[in-house]
Amino acid sequence: MEKFAPLNLSPEELIDYTPEWDGERFADGRPKVSDDILERMRLVTITEAWGILRGDGFHHQYEGGFICTHPGQVLVGRALTAMYMPRRPDMRTLMEEKGARVGAIGDQISWPIDMLVPGDVYVADVFGKIDQGAVIGDNLAMSILAKSGNGVVHDAAIRDIDGVEELPGFVSFFRDVHPSYASPTIMLAGVNCPTRIGQVTVMPGDVVLGRKDGVVFVPAHLAEKVVKTSELIRLRDQFGKERLKDGIYTSGEIDRRWEDHIEADFSRWLESRIDELSVSKEAIQELLKERTW
Repeated sequence: MEKFAPLNLSPEELIDYTPEWDGERFADGRPKVSDDILERMRLVTITEAWGILRGDGFHHQYEGGFICTHPGQVLVGRALTAMYMPRRPDMRTLMEEKGARVGAIGDQISWPIDMLVPGDVYVADVFGKIDQGAVIGDNLAMSILAKSGNGVVHDAAIRDIDGVEELPGFVSFFRDVHPSYASPTIMLAGVNCPTRIGQVTVMPGDVVLGRKDGVVFVPAHLAEKVVKTSELIRLRDQFGKERLKDGIYTSGEIDRRWEDHIEADFSRWLESRIDELSVSKEAIQELLKERTW
């Protein structure tokens, strides 16, 4: 298939560059992290995800400094990436011709939007551009929401902020607002390619986790580990506080590596409270199978 931009990765190339993912994939080659993991990711904190990823050697997966359209709400989904560059007429003309041949409709800023599927998060590198950097306003935002059910992470401005904020569920992270329109000054250099958002290299299919304290981009092959570790942290914290409140253990016993008898007590507590805890019964049952106490 002909590429409409120089940095579009083919499905084969995406598979090649995400070798640690061994699960289901989209037709475009992106890893398809399960809906169950995405839903459970919504309860993971930025600090937890950041720490777990650092433990696996991923030290540059967090980016802050965003404005959020819906403060206090959470954005979770699979990244569909886009890279924009300053407009160069000879390249732009060629891409328009290529886009027409493959059936791309309208302006280049619409092409990635037309590729979105439910559960996606449109992640766009517009090199931090504010004046003439907005690649979406309220109309394109509505199209994005309709196709993906999600908002965006854009290293750029957005426009029509009043209309964007009125869209329920369009939880999005961006750099600033500006009334100008981006298309005359930029061009789409790539879709479903490695993309830089601030200090992070984002790969297509990464799980995007956005909260009030920033955005973490979780490599697909580590998404389940992040979720399970976060759930274990949450349960251990709840157990520890409950046992401290009841005077069963001292803070010195809880605030260190637990001894075997506390670990065994924790396992019994999980079994006895399995229908009452914030983590699903199925997830707790899976956790109990993996424990040795």
